[in-house]
Amino acid sequence: MTENSGRFEPIEKDAPLPDKEEDILQFWEDNDIDKKTRGEEKEKKFGFTEGPPTANGLPHIGHVRTRVVKDVKLRYKNMDGYQIVPNIGGWDTHGLPVEIEVEKELGIDSKEEIEEYGLEKFNEMCKESVFQYEKEWREMSERIGFWIDYDNAYITMEDDYIESVWWSLKQHWENGLLEKGYMVVPYRPRCGTPLSSHEVAQGYRETEDPSIHMRFKVKDEDAYFLAWTTTPWTLISNLLLAVGKDMDYAKIEYEGDRYYLAEELVDEIFDDVKILETMKGEELVGKEYEPMFDFVDSENKSHYVTHADFVTLEEGTGIVHVAPAFGEDDYDLCKSEGVDLVNPVDEAGRFTEEVPDYQGQFVKDADEDIMDDLEERNDLLSRGTTTHRYMFCWRCDSPLLNYALESWFIRTSWEKEKLIDNNEKIFWKPEHLKHGRFGNFLDELKDWSLSRNRFWGTPLPIWECDCGNQHCVGSIEELEDMAREPLEDDFELHRPYVDRIKLKCPECGGDMERVEYVIDCWYDSGSAPFAQFHYPFENEKRFDEAFPIDFITESLDQTRGWFYSLLAISSLLYDKPAYKSCLTQGLILDEDGEKMSKSKGNAVDPTDVMNELGADATRLYFLASPVWNSTKFSKDLAREKITKTMDTLMNVVSFFTNNANIDDFEPSGEYEVNDQIDK
Repeated sequence: MTENSGRFEPIEKDAPLPDKEEDILQFWEDNDIDKKTRGEEKEKKFGFTEGPPTANGLPHIGHVRTRVVKDVKLRYKNMDGYQIVPNIGGWDTHGLPVEIEVEKELGIDSKEEIEEYGLEKFNEMCKESVFQYEKEWREMSERIGFWIDYDNAYITMEDDYIESVWWSLKQHWENGLLEKGYMVVPYRPRCGTPLSSHEVAQGYRETEDPSIHMRFKVKDEDAYFLAWTTTPWTLISNLLLAVGKDMDYAKIEYEGDRYYLAEELVDEIFDDVKILETMKGEELVGKEYEPMFDFVDSENKSHYVTHADFVTLEEGTGIVHVAPAFGEDDYDLCKSEGVDLVNPVDEAGRFTEEVPDYQGQFVKDADEDIMDDLEERNDLLSRGTTTHRYMFCWRCDSPLLNYALESWFIRTSWEKEKLIDNNEKIFWKPEHLKHGRFGNFLDELKDWSLSRNRFWGTPLPIWECDCGNQHCVGSIEELEDMAREPLEDDFELHRPYVDRIKLKCPECGGDMERVEYVIDCWYDSGSAPFAQFHYPFENEKRFDEAFPIDFITESLDQTRGWFYSLLAISSLLYDKPAYKSCLTQGLILDEDGEKMSKSKGNAVDPTDVMNELGADATRLYFLASPVWNSTKFSKDLAREKITKTMDTLMNVVSFFTNNANIDDFEPSGEYEVNDQIDK
């Protein structure tokens, strides 16, 4: 209603929607409307935590929907008399995505080149790169009317935040859950660092790999053990063969040669064979065979048949080739058998000088040469390809390897039942994720591989002494108390500053040096419920008001990412879930139903969409169907909302204002609203 006439101001029906929205945005800014809606302190609190995006990449149209959904929920709770705690944004500022962008800028692509360039200079560039597109993120959020405080957002690279993360790691340490181990982990050779199991879960995709049946010559017998693999490069390190001791096996004759394999799989591999005898797998245990390659060998006994529970009849031959450095089951089996680990592959994924024929080759690139060699020696029965799901890095898209590596782990598997029980307390939408995609992941929970052999991240706060003593630092005050020298004036909780600090060993009085690892940046973001408050060092009351979080929402790909890290950390620290309800949004697809991505060239720029169609039409389009379903998006599809919805609304408002002005209508009285949104 206009101030001077007392009548409703007619709307300009023909003015473009984006122009109208610009006027509204200016009005909100001039009058601090978003701040006024937060109002004064309210008795009722509603806990919310922003899933932190990384601002060194531009926002895409999927981020628009995520923010629209957050705004609808938070705006409603605010209008219903709740104070949103805390009503702030967050920025994920550590990890490989930041490093990769800086590497591109410098024209380098390896850890060695980063070290040559200089760690301090490199990390300073990472710090500057982090907020490269902060302006675009803020403008997009404001453009769609998502009112959240970015001036006081939590930032994972700030010392206060890192100190809270250190405190939490100290709790795990004192509870015996943080320790160093030598395990086979998913490994990213391109970047020289391991990944956690929940990171790996986000990067599987269909790919074509070799599929070969190879012959291992039985010692002192005119016969072969027949095995199968999709990773010929691992045959260089073969040390055992494994069978199922209670499975049925056959010795068959085919084209003059004799083979051992699972009886049930004979007809799947051979057309016309003669079965000479059958036996249980247990009867094959202990039989020795000749090494396929003689590049490397175990110091202890090796190259014999043993039994293992992981052998199945689902694929292959029922006889599994075992290379302990490149498979978790393989490693555990060889360890139990007392067979030494053999690893002729360096941390860049290349064969070492122990394998002169393939030295310097990336292992997967060596597959063809290895198969040629085996074929020439008549050690291949068949050679082909297979399409299967394989691990790729979800960040840099390079293939991963299972690789034996010394790493620091949080023993989440020891507390698996806690996580499963706490998941039962969470309201999931859609419900099937609770016991499906998310629950299944918890059922097969592995330890959290925490340490990363990288540069830009929260430093792992563990110091070691030559005497064998280890110590985990849980605060800056503790670091200052134990440090040999006062902290530098420009000190910050990042490499290389923390690397220079030597602690006095409480056991022998010697110098303790920090292990040169940073941690998985998923642990950073999963610490947001407490670290955003610098808890427990301050803001204890604010933390208590907001924890557990009442509501979180992100897209489906966070199910085994942020959603998991939140639950894991809170379960270990507080034995309760970090959040009470979780709305998982579907993926954004293009018009043809393909997932949008920059690499495919089908991503849509949200700024272009809103400049052309308006934010309201975009918001309404995303809210027109269940947000937990995957949604197709294009400008043409969103434009339909202008015709079907926005134009209708404009006509309704125009009809009302014209008639209200004619009748000198004055609104008065109170109106009740039927509250159904929470139900």
